[in-house]
Amino acid sequence: MVGWFEIPVNDMERAKAFYEAVFKIKINLVDFGGLKMGWFPNNDGTYGATGTLIQQESYIPSQEGTLVYFMSDDVNNELGRVEAAGGNIFQPKTKISEEHGCMGVFIDSEGNRVALHSKN
Repeated sequence: MVGWFEIPVNDMERAKAFYEAVFKIKINLVDFGGLKMGWFPNNDGTYGATGTLIQQESYIPSQEGTLVYFMSDDVNNELGRVEAAGGNIFQPKTKISEEHGCMGVFIDSEGNRVALHSKN
């Protein structure tokens, strides 16, 4: 049911570099008259929502807000790149159950709590 997500940032260039390094992707920067966005790659109609980094005074990074889960082949792939990119591991790879796979959580370069999920 999730159709879009927005991750608040204080420093768009720093956040862009962080997410590009962790996920090995390219983020497209767009400025809508002072509302700065860093669009994640389009999912080309595959399962899952896409979203953006967003910088505007009304968006405040937080560890207490909504938790976004990014899908992964193996949570450890992205967790292994978090610290070098300027973030911190909040929860290492943890098995949920045989049926539901694994998850992990990191704090991004802006102070947001973000999760990962993989089937193994």
